[in-house]
Amino acid sequence: MLTSLLTHAQALDLPSSLPPAYPSKPIRVIVGITTGGGLDMMVRLAAKTLSEHWSVPVIVDNRPGGGTLIAMDLVAQAPNDGYTFLGASETLMLNGVLKRTTLDVRQAFIPVVQLTTQPYVLVINPALAINTVRELIAYGKAHPMQLSYGSQGMGTTGHISWERFNRMSGIQTTHVPYKGTASALIDVLAGHIQMTFSTISDIEQNIKAGKLRALALTGTHRFETLPQLPTIAESGVPGFESHNTYGYLAPARTPLSIVDATNKIIREKINKPAIKKSILDGGSEVVPPATAQAFKAKFALEYDALDHLIQGMKINFRPE
Repeated sequence: MLTSLLTHAQALDLPSSLPPAYPSKPIRVIVGITTGGGLDMMVRLAAKTLSEHWSVPVIVDNRPGGGTLIAMDLVAQAPNDGYTFLGASETLMLNGVLKRTTLDVRQAFIPVVQLTTQPYVLVINPALAINTVRELIAYGKAHPMQLSYGSQGMGTTGHISWERFNRMSGIQTTHVPYKGTASALIDVLAGHIQMTFSTISDIEQNIKAGKLRALALTGTHRFETLPQLPTIAESGVPGFESHNTYGYLAPARTPLSIVDATNKIIREKINKPAIKKSILDGGSEVVPPATAQAFKAKFALEYDALDHLIQGMKINFRPE
């Protein structure tokens, strides 16, 4: 079904007329995190591309707070004239599914372009005599609740991914929520907890130094720069998948001509070989070129799948 939807959406990649004189003033891209993170850097790369193409300033406006809710509200309430965009990650979808916002994110925003996807790595403290996911599952089944994992906090992508792993593998582990990935990694390195999911860029040096052991990737396929590392799905948990994505969205009812033009400019730029390699070296992958319509169809399907997953888990993912 997804393939047919995306194929149909790709066929709609047709030229359309932009509003007269667009753009005639600076464009603003609002991001719900502080400067320097992966999302911020990708949003700035895309903004630079737009600025060079349109010959107008494209300003990245960082508005951290409320788990990105401040940024979401600002964009949802902005004029739908093509001069305001939202730079977002999977957190946008989580905020909608977990009802952290009064917005229906499927109605409040138009997906414009998906930039990258980023798998996580399941890493453990080397003191744990485990070398594969299958061994981890066997140990977890023999020692219920004795393995502890760290996440970025309650109801985050990491928390949900681990609970999905527990559910699909049939083990029970102890959740230790932190205020970010870095804090969880510090405690894995120190041996206070045994494992976590982390990005490739955050753990690469510690893996090479033998301070962490990587068991598997959470994505659907092996990563080009780590070909020896299997996926969790091929390591005893068929169908398991978890990742983070970055993308641009716009306020509802933004003219489709602007949405389509923005999509085309950005995706053509980030799919150039040199940029793709730079992003790959940073631990992410550029999403294959897709129209805004294809991104919209994918967003809707993934939102429904996440909603179904969380409802089935019957776990309180909201912070206490």
